[in-house]
Amino acid sequence: MTSSPNEDLLLQLLTAALSDMGNSRPKRFERALAYQAESLSPAAEELAHEDLVRGALEKCNATHPLVEVWRRKLTDWDFVQGPMWSQNAERTQSRRDDVYGLLGLTEGMRKLLDDLVPVSRAEGPVVISDDFIPWYTPQSVQGRAWYWPAYRSYLEAKGWSSEAVAGLDVSTDAVVERLADPTQPAVYQSKGLVVGYVQSGKTANFAGVIAKAVDAGYRLIIVLGGTLNMLRAQTQRRLDMELVGRENILRGASEYESDYANDPAWIQGRFTSFGDLPSARGAVDVVRLTTRDDDYKSLLQGITALEFEKQEPALPLYDPRNLHRSKARLMVVKKHKTVLARLVKDLKKIKTPLSEIPVLIVDDESDEASVNTSNLAKPDAERSAINLKISELLQLLPRAQYVGYTATPYANVFVDPSNAEEIFPKDFIVSLPRPDGYMGARDFHDLDSPIPEEERNFANSNELAHVRNISVHEGNGDDDFCLQQAMDMFVLTAAMKLYREDRGGLGDRYFQHHTMLIHESVRTEVHRELLGKVTGMWWNSGYMGPDGHRRLRDLFESDLAPVSAVRAEGQAVPASYDELAPYVGPAVTRIGGDDNPIIVVNGDKDIETGEADFDKRSIWKILIGGQKLARGFTVEGLTVSYFRRRAGNASTLMQMGRWFGFREGYRDLVRLFLGRAEIVGSKEIDLYAAFEAICLDEELFRTELAQYATMIDGSPQVTPDQVPPLVSQHLPWLRPTSPNKMYNARLVELRSPGQWQEPTAYPVRAADLRHNTNLWTPVLEALSPRVESLAYHFPPEGDRGAVTHRFDALVGSLTPGDFLDLVRAVRWGAPSQFAPHLAYLTEINAAGSSDIDDWLVIAPQHTKRGQRLILGGEERSFAWFGRERRRDPLFGAISEPKHRAVPHRIAGSLVDSGDRNTEGLVAPRRGVVVVYPVVEPQHRTEALQAGRLAPERITMVFSFVAPSTARRADGRVLRFTTIDSAREGQAIIDAQ
Repeated sequence: MTSSPNEDLLLQLLTAALSDMGNSRPKRFERALAYQAESLSPAAEELAHEDLVRGALEKCNATHPLVEVWRRKLTDWDFVQGPMWSQNAERTQSRRDDVYGLLGLTEGMRKLLDDLVPVSRAEGPVVISDDFIPWYTPQSVQGRAWYWPAYRSYLEAKGWSSEAVAGLDVSTDAVVERLADPTQPAVYQSKGLVVGYVQSGKTANFAGVIAKAVDAGYRLIIVLGGTLNMLRAQTQRRLDMELVGRENILRGASEYESDYANDPAWIQGRFTSFGDLPSARGAVDVVRLTTRDDDYKSLLQGITALEFEKQEPALPLYDPRNLHRSKARLMVVKKHKTVLARLVKDLKKIKTPLSEIPVLIVDDESDEASVNTSNLAKPDAERSAINLKISELLQLLPRAQYVGYTATPYANVFVDPSNAEEIFPKDFIVSLPRPDGYMGARDFHDLDSPIPEEERNFANSNELAHVRNISVHEGNGDDDFCLQQAMDMFVLTAAMKLYREDRGGLGDRYFQHHTMLIHESVRTEVHRELLGKVTGMWWNSGYMGPDGHRRLRDLFESDLAPVSAVRAEGQAVPASYDELAPYVGPAVTRIGGDDNPIIVVNGDKDIETGEADFDKRSIWKILIGGQKLARGFTVEGLTVSYFRRRAGNASTLMQMGRWFGFREGYRDLVRLFLGRAEIVGSKEIDLYAAFEAICLDEELFRTELAQYATMIDGSPQVTPDQVPPLVSQHLPWLRPTSPNKMYNARLVELRSPGQWQEPTAYPVRAADLRHNTNLWTPVLEALSPRVESLAYHFPPEGDRGAVTHRFDALVGSLTPGDFLDLVRAVRWGAPSQFAPHLAYLTEINAAGSSDIDDWLVIAPQHTKRGQRLILGGEERSFAWFGRERRRDPLFGAISEPKHRAVPHRIAGSLVDSGDRNTEGLVAPRRGVVVVYPVVEPQHRTEALQAGRLAPERITMVFSFVAPSTARRADGRVLRFTTIDSAREGQAIIDAQ
């Protein structure tokens, strides 16, 4: 359906009026329409009225171009942080109302726009920052905004939503504004860290940062693009295509002389284009010093490529009269000591004083290779090679700003902040929000699911929907049945993709890539063996014959169809295997029709020959790989993963999660075959539990960053050097990062009103365990003899129905003074873990405090036979709980999720429970203590048989929720003291 001339003219008028407001405050809408109409035509002047715009909008759907113009501008105003024209928080209805007021819109127009463009509820970035001098504002930035507007337009044309683009604008501003002003005479070197999710679009963020930095005046951009040629090349291409542009790449050469002449995206015109060299249009050119195929090489006679032009030779380069007329240089460099040494050597040769060059160093995968792993406290210790070269760069270039990007930040935040030559993010840490459409670790786990395990199904359980178990034991080799099933799923999902392409619903898109990843080892000899094995299995699978179709039918009916029935999100799903069967043959042909269904990626030759180059061809293959496919490199179209690789720390293991990413049109088809219980030596290693533990650590880390990012009296609660104590570890064998990268600070007080707190550092010495048991036994004996049934009824939420968390318990109470005496007397295996809680509890329970009236004591009871212990002189029995220490002396999770809602309600942090017994316990200023007698594995047989244990064989564990009202007026949550090598040098985290 074509639009009318009036509609086209109205769209032109509306676009001009809203665009003219640029980055400024909203202005009177009708006045802006009238101003633009004067320069358009008399016909436009007749349309320059709000009621006509409103009338046209009333006929539009949510994707109409008129609505899109409003969506883009309103979203910009919704997202902008701290504008002069509004005191209300971003992405709130109050902020939107401020916008409407400044635009002077009528009530009817406001309601219509709210219906068509609702206020975004998307999360913004979380920023932990030291104080900085604001300089990056539309009013203060000199030069011409060129690369950021062009990059923004590129992303919009690529299909990014207004929300996503506005979110990127905000998060890149949060980085750029914390760099030094490139035009200021004083030298300052800012260092920061941006934390994203694995394969979640971090490259888009640093491309946006580079675009804004070049516009602002940064003239040398060094991107450290990982440790592998294939990753460096992928990053170079992405920046060239989306940011640098055709004209800067060609610089007057013919199309066929480009290093991308054989790249399909170049041939199809998908590289961004400005129409002319930016310098011909008043902007600055970007000169590439590396190409897709060539890393940085010594420039020799071509050293002038690094020389910066000065229009005013008597003035320094950073003077605006020089800076905004000088070309920017961009290089994407592999983190290799030889390559970095070449760069350092060449920089020392150029005539431009290095102290005058504003430099931005972007370090992709900054926790890999960049962090120093040598112990500099030891005499004669030398820095590790890559860290040494980065340190040299930072010393050579005093105006260099360092921004690290990673999904696994622990190595970076554990760096010694007192060492000026280090890359510790002393100025800021920016935690990016989880992007829309992203499929990450939590999408494969049921973290804190309120659904009881026995009630979980494909619809409400991520684990049941996407994860399949590989049963492997050391010495027994692979489970061929599981590998065959994974390959069958790969073929079946390939057929499903072809079916969806044929049935429509994908718009103009199609599935260019479809891949399966087998990741078992980094060793090339293992890859050779796997290649032979998997090749044999493929050709013996009989996909075109009755045996193959029988297996695929069984898998379709038992797995694929029931999952897709409840998770397809509107994508086409065949009613039966017979309907899908015609697509199996074409799928098999696309995968193995060239007699090469498998690609091994373990050497640069693979990428150089194009075998695993997703940029140059469509790939429907099984990939076997190790380290080269374990970090940074994006495996496109990944649908089935067969994963058995172990790692000793969370950073390494998380980076192996190549199945994380964007899976538009096929989220329901994604399957992860994972080694669940592998015996290694005397230990059982559960990879699924490992990823779940990492996910819990990561969620807690991000949650705490968000909580502590709130400014108090204009100052941050937490600065980057105080972040290490926020890092947790849920598994004993899976440390946050390598031990030689761990560093710490000390948390003095943690205020936690209305929050569940669960100390885990209980002692192991018999005398201390006996002391604690004897301390708590009188409290248990004083509990009511009658068991209470307590419950919290969660109302329906989204697609989830109502859920009830119910448990039986004995209840009692303690006065604030008695509780404080009790917790002060408890002995710990690591006292520093409880010390911040004790400081808070001392404050709110002190005599004269009005924060708390009493503490309700709850001892959960269960009905498991024999799982009861007789305690105390009254020979009374209580339920005990089997738990184990995951990192000595720390236990893992102790409480059960169903036990937490009721205490939260009683403490005032949840609304009415809907349960009479629970509501009868609610009182103002009441805290809750939940007590668990814990029996560790070595004593469980005795506990079950005898029904009693010596006090030293019981660990008395407790959790608590302070009243939600027990908060300080200043809003501060934490108090810190920092430890660094210039002071005590004593860490609390065990870094052995």
